[in-house]
Amino acid sequence: MTAPLALVTGGQQGIGLGIARALAGQGFRLAIASRSAAEDASVREALHALGPDPRYYRHDLADLAAIPALLDRIEAEQGPLDALIQNAGVAAKVRGDMLDITPENFDWIMGINLRGAFFLAQAVARRMLARQSPHYRSITFVTSVSAQMASVERADYCISKAGAAMAAQSLALRLAPVGIGVFELRPGIIETGMTAGVKDKYTARIEGGLVPAARWGQPDDIGAAVVPLVTGQLAFATGAVIPVDGGLSIERL
Repeated sequence: MTAPLALVTGGQQGIGLGIARALAGQGFRLAIASRSAAEDASVREALHALGPDPRYYRHDLADLAAIPALLDRIEAEQGPLDALIQNAGVAAKVRGDMLDITPENFDWIMGINLRGAFFLAQAVARRMLARQSPHYRSITFVTSVSAQMASVERADYCISKAGAAMAAQSLALRLAPVGIGVFELRPGIIETGMTAGVKDKYTARIEGGLVPAARWGQPDDIGAAVVPLVTGQLAFATGAVIPVDGGLSIERL
């Protein structure tokens, strides 16, 4: 029997690479997809670090018409998917007063973080329903604590992640009767390229007590949380919302 196959969007860097490393360590075969060119240094370095088996596919989440071709190519080269980790996403184009958000910037972030994420998951779910697999199957949305914790400086990002959170809940209900798990992971403040521009700001806030665990989160923290979800260890917890944030989102007095 072949090993299970997982698609990790945005798996060439940051949180996605941490997830891909964890899955490779569990014997998963990997398909990595992002909008970066295959020749980019980040892609080459990630594939080298992950070993000989991962395949890379260039895909823009905002391009819904490209979803069937992406999944057809993965199936032709590697077989049907057993797990989707919908991790890829973008930050707000502009951090500032939410009263200044433009329709263009709002639509851009929604097109990737919500619309693209939902329709890729929908397409994967349809294909999972159309065939059987000897492996446990699952879909995991990597959202953010911003799905719950509001910020007026990047409200469009928060709204996109809150929408993705409801997509995960709804899909969990739809797929529970057939044993396909759907989960949502909410990373907190994770040290990646996406947070590099605000590192000094958040380091000071972490040192000031913002995160009870008193440190930055790392991509491997998220990878460790994904493993029990995709291996079926938490199958009866389908629909679970799991914060991976060092206690950041715990309500405190």
